[in-house]
Amino acid sequence: MPTRTARTAWTGGLQDGSGQVELSSSSAGKYDVSFPKRSADNAEGTTSPEELIAAAHSSCFAMALSAELGKAGATPRSLDVTADVSLGPDPAGGFRISTIKLTVVGQAAGIDADGFLAAANAAKAGCPVSKALAGVDNIELDATFES
Repeated sequence: MPTRTARTAWTGGLQDGSGQVELSSSSAGKYDVSFPKRSADNAEGTTSPEELIAAAHSSCFAMALSAELGKAGATPRSLDVTADVSLGPDPAGGFRISTIKLTVVGQAAGIDADGFLAAANAAKAGCPVSKALAGVDNIELDATFES
C-alpha cells in the first residue's frame, strides 16, 4: 500500500504564527493554518488538524461502510457522512481531541435498518482512521437508514 504525505511550513510562535499545510502526495491543495483560528468558533477560511482529521475520518468511514454493506449482501446507493471533531482541554495539560461524532444517512438495497446499523457499527470499529484514533475517549455514531 502507498504512503501519503502532507507537509506544513510554519513561521512564528503559537499565538502570532501561521502556516500552510500542503497535501503533497495528491497535490490537491495548500491550506492556511493558525492556532488562534484553530481555537476560535469562526475559522475565517483556515483549516485545522481537527478539520483534516474530520475529512479523513468521514471519507474512511464511508468507504468502510460501503464495504460492510457489500459483505452483508446489500447494495449501497448513497452514504452521506459527517464527522465532527472537537478539540478540548486535556486534564494532563494542553489540548486533546475530546469527541468525534460520526453521522451517516444512508440508502442501500437488500438490507433493513437493523442490518444497516450493524454494518455502520462494524465500519466504525474497522475503519483504519477509527483505529488510528483509538485514543479518543468518545467516538459516537448516529446512523440513519433511509429505505
